[in-house]
Amino acid sequence: MKRNAYDLPRLLAELDPHAELAQRHLWLIHVIEWVRAARPSTEGAVERLRLFLDALDADPDAAARLQLWWLRFIDTVDITTLLADFGFAPRTAFFSELTERLRYKLLPSTPETIDASELFAIALNDDFDVRWIQALDEPLLQRLAHMLSPEGSPGASFWQHALLGAITYCAGQVLSTGFAPELRLRMSDKIREEQPFHALIHDVESLRVEVLHSLRTPDRLEQAEARLRERLDACRAAVGTVYTHFASEGISVGLVFRLRQLRTRIVRVRQLLDCLLSTRPELDAARLLAGFVSVGRDRHSLRALYQANSSLLAAKITERSAETGEHYITRTKREYLDMVRRAAGGGLVMSFTTLLKFALHALALSAFWGGFLAGINYAISFVLIQLLHFTVATKQPAMTAPAMAAKLKDLSSSNAVEDFVDEVANLTRSQVAAILGNVLLVFPAALGLSLLIARWWGAPPLDGIHAVQTLDSLSLLGPSLLFAAFTGVLLYASSILGGWAENWFVLRRMDSAIRYNPSITRVLGEKRALRWSHFLRTHISGFTSNVALGFMLGLTPAIAGFFGLGLEVRHVTLSSGQIGVATATLGLGVLHLSAFWWAVAMLPFNGALNVLVSFLLAFRTALRAHNVSGVERSRIYAGIRHRLRTRPLSFFLP
Repeated sequence: MKRNAYDLPRLLAELDPHAELAQRHLWLIHVIEWVRAARPSTEGAVERLRLFLDALDADPDAAARLQLWWLRFIDTVDITTLLADFGFAPRTAFFSELTERLRYKLLPSTPETIDASELFAIALNDDFDVRWIQALDEPLLQRLAHMLSPEGSPGASFWQHALLGAITYCAGQVLSTGFAPELRLRMSDKIREEQPFHALIHDVESLRVEVLHSLRTPDRLEQAEARLRERLDACRAAVGTVYTHFASEGISVGLVFRLRQLRTRIVRVRQLLDCLLSTRPELDAARLLAGFVSVGRDRHSLRALYQANSSLLAAKITERSAETGEHYITRTKREYLDMVRRAAGGGLVMSFTTLLKFALHALALSAFWGGFLAGINYAISFVLIQLLHFTVATKQPAMTAPAMAAKLKDLSSSNAVEDFVDEVANLTRSQVAAILGNVLLVFPAALGLSLLIARWWGAPPLDGIHAVQTLDSLSLLGPSLLFAAFTGVLLYASSILGGWAENWFVLRRMDSAIRYNPSITRVLGEKRALRWSHFLRTHISGFTSNVALGFMLGLTPAIAGFFGLGLEVRHVTLSSGQIGVATATLGLGVLHLSAFWWAVAMLPFNGALNVLVSFLLAFRTALRAHNVSGVERSRIYAGIRHRLRTRPLSFFLP
């Protein structure tokens, strides 16, 4: 903790209400630092404030200078910005606010300001400030208020007017945001007809008249307060209807940002209203300022901005992935066998992909262009598998994880955890079937195709040296385990991109544009435009994730090599195909090579890491999006462990 060079006599001696603006504000900062110096003892900080007031009581000249200082402070500094705007983004867009927070972290602020929120952020920027302000008792706060503004002084009614001004300002912000087209058009038809935002300013002005009018009666004031609170509830309910349209109309970071800003401003109006009409104004004012300290800490935090605005977006993206993921979970024997069949088809396609990979490698292109063409090869193969309704095992977990997490929205029922464990067993069986289908066909298919090529061309796709090098690169003894885990990260990233693309497609209403836009229907015709809109709406997520995964698998080694990382990818299906091609070159003699058996031994670990890493990352994202607590997670993990002990075969066989 840094030591404060100021003591109480020096602070009182330097109190000058006629000093320059910056010096007056620096004096306030030094006083707060002196009070805070007792940290971490809140009792010590409270006692220092009490000593400060005792010293002023004993020094009438200092007390008079403080009162004059306070009058100049409230006359110069705009308090409305603190009460109404502190903690809110001055920008209306997420990325603009991100830039502003980066600027704040890199560039310091100055106390030479008339913006109370900027001064507040400099003076009260410590988490300890929350504790000692909340520890102030009501008699001490009343002493402080009386010391600053005695009865009959011009500053006595300052707080009331400041709160009314802040409520008016906040209400205006709520009104303008509520009228924004991207929000208003997403509200329900009933809400738009009721027009809850229209009368908000009128209700605020009615409250102002009742508060400031000298002949007001308690009944009229209570009625004005009740009308304003009902209006605020109606505005908040209107905002809530926007969330219900996200599934059909999509969601964006900017939209989530504006919604959160609007809902928080409505809460701020209620807080200010509580302070304005409080029977204990000093105590409520202290609590409000203590809350501002916490808000201010988050206000400039990049992490807080990300967390506050990403959770709902993640929820909607994972929900879209969940729709696809449901198709990859088998629950019956028939579905299980169908998964094996579709995985075998995917393995057959990947055998051709593997051979083409070696053909591209033989071109001896630069690292980037070789990776780029490899990415095109993978992307085309994955898209073809999707269109043929086949499957690639390792792409499933990141899709199925959101589907699993969606079942955890309600864990209150007694059978909820057991039902979820059943789904985990179903998913595990599905993955086992898919991996076996891929691997058991891609190996012989790649081997057979390589032998056919050798018979046709008179030479195998790989020479002996490169075949041995391929087996060595896939060995369990090398860094392949790390590469397999990293490939799981790429699989997870591709699923997130797929969910994002579908959300973007829906948000921009691209299916409707393709179906009805005159320029498009003129070229395609109405029937073909209808088919294309439906086709893209159904497959856009898969296309995006497949293309993204293909290019990530192809370009990652090249990009990593540019930075000297030597990072490779290890996809279990592709690795099995490479072993098959190498075996065709080396013949039966490969059975006597340790490199072959170490490469084969790597396959189950490769598949397990691909699946587990991608699934766990996607599952964690989905759990956070659905707000599943740590306690609930422990119940889930305990249920899975119990199933493994009692019925282990349920995870492998239908």
